[in-house]
Amino acid sequence: MFKRVLAISFIYVCTVAGWMILAGTLLVRTEALDGRLRDAVEQLWGTAHTQTPPQVYLKSSASRTDNEQGYRETVALDSSDITVDLKLEHRRKGLLWYSTYHVQFAGVYTVVNHSPQAQEMVVDFKFPAEQAIYDNFRFAVGGQEVSEVELKSGNIVQPFRIEPGESKTVEIAYDSQGLDEWNYDFGSSVKQVRNFSLTLNTDFDNIDFPQRSISPTAKEKTADGWSLNWRYTNLLTGVKIGMVMPKRLNPGPWVMQLTAAAPVSLFLFFFLLFVCTAGRSIRLHPMNYFFIGAAFFSFHLLLAYLVDHVSIHTAFWLCSAVSVFLVVSYMRLVVGIRFAFVEVALFQLVYLVLFSYTFFFAGYTGLAITVLCVCTLFAVMQFTARIDWEKVFEKTPEKKLQS
Repeated sequence: MFKRVLAISFIYVCTVAGWMILAGTLLVRTEALDGRLRDAVEQLWGTAHTQTPPQVYLKSSASRTDNEQGYRETVALDSSDITVDLKLEHRRKGLLWYSTYHVQFAGVYTVVNHSPQAQEMVVDFKFPAEQAIYDNFRFAVGGQEVSEVELKSGNIVQPFRIEPGESKTVEIAYDSQGLDEWNYDFGSSVKQVRNFSLTLNTDFDNIDFPQRSISPTAKEKTADGWSLNWRYTNLLTGVKIGMVMPKRLNPGPWVMQLTAAAPVSLFLFFFLLFVCTAGRSIRLHPMNYFFIGAAFFSFHLLLAYLVDHVSIHTAFWLCSAVSVFLVVSYMRLVVGIRFAFVEVALFQLVYLVLFSYTFFFAGYTGLAITVLCVCTLFAVMQFTARIDWEKVFEKTPEKKLQS
């Protein structure tokens, strides 16, 4: 019996080594290629957007200027009214899904001349991302649309005149597309924001906010997603407003995690099968365990390459069916139809299929596996409580179960 346990343990260790090699292969196929694939997506779709408000300066009259654009004193915006519409569209490259989105931005900013004399001012607008396309672009100052904008270092620079006590609006609108996150950053030089309102509409339900960002002051559920609003009268900045796009389950990392946890699944199955057969004097040779381990390994091997071609759920159920068929059809010849279709099939459904399915529930996998281990321990303790283990481990011939 001791030699048999040692042989089964060796088979288990070899199977675990195969899983570790497979997990390493998946790691190379996903994380090692992520940088190249992400670059390809960014070139096709664009990068993450970080929009900043336009900066307004007084036109410099002195020979010495305070910044490289040639403008001096910054003029604070009197109000900001912004509307952003985000539409999510996942795109797949290799074994990874990327969270891409369409964005429609429209902002109306108000500038007031509080001085007793007319001022020459300049508005400087920076686009949110360098690698992005901007369609339906509109730029207007004081209600007058600027047909030919001046670009300096990728920024739009537009001078305008404002009379004493007069207020003028700066309107900016565009359609674009980005990746992973959309942010509105008030800028490092801006310390106070007055009369600010930003409405962000999504077509998805799973909303999340970046670190060091402000939660919305109001939110409302819509037919497609959410309508979020940030409204402040006098805000001291230091944080930003943003939205993290929902991430789709990535086949590569998911299969890699599942493969890394496979040794736990096989150990529980081998343990329960060994106890059940030993307690009932059913003869199983270590080679039987070898083929069972190979059938378990086939589930993860087939899954690793099938997810390239079909959806992850379809691949999961196809691989589960193949593995269960291999084990049950084999065990019916070894120990008989009843034991194969009842005990063995049930054990595999629990410790391979159900065990693996828990990985679809992010955040609950560890708890589910722990509960499964505890339940297994309870079942084994109850089943073996009256077994005389001295007789079991004696060198007596074992009976083969008849079909």
